[in-house]
Amino acid sequence: MTVGWDHDVELLLDFLNTRHVLDSEASWRAWVTERGLGRSGDIAQARAARAALRSSIEGSSGPQTAAGVVHVELTDGVPMLASSDAIGAVLAASARLAVLGSWERLKICPADDCLRAFFDRSRNRSRTWCSMRVCGNREKARTFRKRSRASQNSTLATV
Repeated sequence: MTVGWDHDVELLLDFLNTRHVLDSEASWRAWVTERGLGRSGDIAQARAARAALRSSIEGSSGPQTAAGVVHVELTDGVPMLASSDAIGAVLAASARLAVLGSWERLKICPADDCLRAFFDRSRNRSRTWCSMRVCGNREKARTFRKRSRASQNSTLATV
């Protein structure tokens, strides 16, 4: 099976944003089945893999461990990473993105009430928010209000 770059990005983002999916075995199995990823594997391993991948994207230092079965298949004479379980499929997608130099484009929204993973498709890789309309706008409004209050307080203090 040939896996495209966009498929890897979508699969990885879906997995990174599975907070509620990993609450129960049933929802985890349903998520895996919907994506045709084979066996679901152990939910505890899925949680550990998700935590390790998110930490890696956030730039946390220290060793990160994510376990899954990944193997190399020769497809038309070309070595390809593959897996027969969901966690391995996600890890294979992660490895392909890293090899292609796209890992740095995976980011976590810094908004405390969001924290969604997103893929920075901007030319200079400078995107900060998952959505400028929602998270970015909300943060800019907070910053504006904070500056306005500080300005008003300093004006009142001088009067």
